[in-house]
Amino acid sequence: MKSKMRMKQPASLLLTLASLLSAGMVHADNAGAHAPGVLQTRDGGQVYRQICQGCHMPDGRGASGAGHYPALAGNPTVASSRYMALTILQGRRNMPSFEPRPSDEAFFVPASLTDQQVAAVINYVRTHFGNHYRDAISTAEVQALHQASR
Repeated sequence: MKSKMRMKQPASLLLTLASLLSAGMVHADNAGAHAPGVLQTRDGGQVYRQICQGCHMPDGRGASGAGHYPALAGNPTVASSRYMALTILQGRRNMPSFEPRPSDEAFFVPASLTDQQVAAVINYVRTHFGNHYRDAISTAEVQALHQASR
């Protein structure tokens, strides 16, 4: 009897871990529906803090170690909001794509961002960390790049 109980514990522990890992993450497509995988926030600073700063650091200065995570502070590629949008949507080198994907692709749904969130985080990065780019990218521009890159 005890061995059966022990076999059930790892499964329930795994389910608990999965729900904790996905807590706070919901997919909100550009029309506003919800499913696992995308943050609820539309604030670029919150998107940065919850997704980007783990690699690019809280101060945007990047990091090296197990991988190379480029600085966003003073990085000349930040001048191009289109380059940033395509990088976020498609991924680049060791950075994953944050394009929304069907939730049935993996046991743990990868993080993804709506076009509105992509625009918000780009505009946040381009106006913080010593960056002073004031020409904001719109959700419509990100959406057009997103459609063209498919």
